[in-house]
Amino acid sequence: MHNIQDRCIAALLLLFSVAGLARAQYQIDTLNPNQRPFPWPKDKRCAVSLTFDDARLTQIDKGIPLLNKYAVKATFYISPNKALERLDGWKKAIEEGHEIGNHSMTHPCTGSYPFSRNNALENYTLDKIAADISQADTFIQKNLGIKAKSFAYPCGQKFVGRGKYLKTYIPLVADRFFSARGWLGENSNDPLICDMSQLLAMESDGKTFEALKSLIEKTSVAGRWLILAGHEMDDAGRQTTLLSSLDSLCQYARDPKNGIWIDTVSKIAEYIHEQREYRNEQ
Repeated sequence: MHNIQDRCIAALLLLFSVAGLARAQYQIDTLNPNQRPFPWPKDKRCAVSLTFDDARLTQIDKGIPLLNKYAVKATFYISPNKALERLDGWKKAIEEGHEIGNHSMTHPCTGSYPFSRNNALENYTLDKIAADISQADTFIQKNLGIKAKSFAYPCGQKFVGRGKYLKTYIPLVADRFFSARGWLGENSNDPLICDMSQLLAMESDGKTFEALKSLIEKTSVAGRWLILAGHEMDDAGRQTTLLSSLDSLCQYARDPKNGIWIDTVSKIAEYIHEQREYRNEQ
């Protein structure tokens, strides 16, 4: 009887231990007291980047005017066909200091999504995805007069092909862009080690300000870089970063006492790179 009880207790302890490890895997880390903190600019404790995908019309019509009200600069990963509907708006956004990034020409994702069934990554090769990305680059250069420095993986997916023929296109992206962002990540980025070619991004769509503030506070405690990713910028709707949440976030981030550096992906990525280079020279 005692042996059975002992085995039951041991099994429960193991279960709790495994569950604890699983939870810890996705927690946002705090600063390691034995590790030198990353040297953010003076009076800043962390960095935040706001990013938005697909050139949704609400970004031009509602979102960017709100950001401009607070002098907050964001990164927009545009889809060429949608961008054509507000081309003058995107040109103006660039003049105002916002960043335009490459999000591919045709937005290929897994064919398991109905919208991409006929443009499935499972049927792509590395040459085909390279051509798709290059076409988007050409569009941006021709129509907006800039060279995109940053890329966002459509649907956050980084592979072409299937099974034993599956290949990642991260190296291909790394050859073309200074930084690249994923989608639906589970953490902020550690500036000391993060891979600029596959940065983590956490969803801003549908989140209250309190939920976003909680992510920023955890990022600040850990001295990290939080990248938020959204789509529509409106009062309500599917895949929508709420204007009310965004308004409060901008006010919070711009308050000097909170120690937040809010800027485009490329501005922060370049600063991190420079600091890493300096550390390596010491």
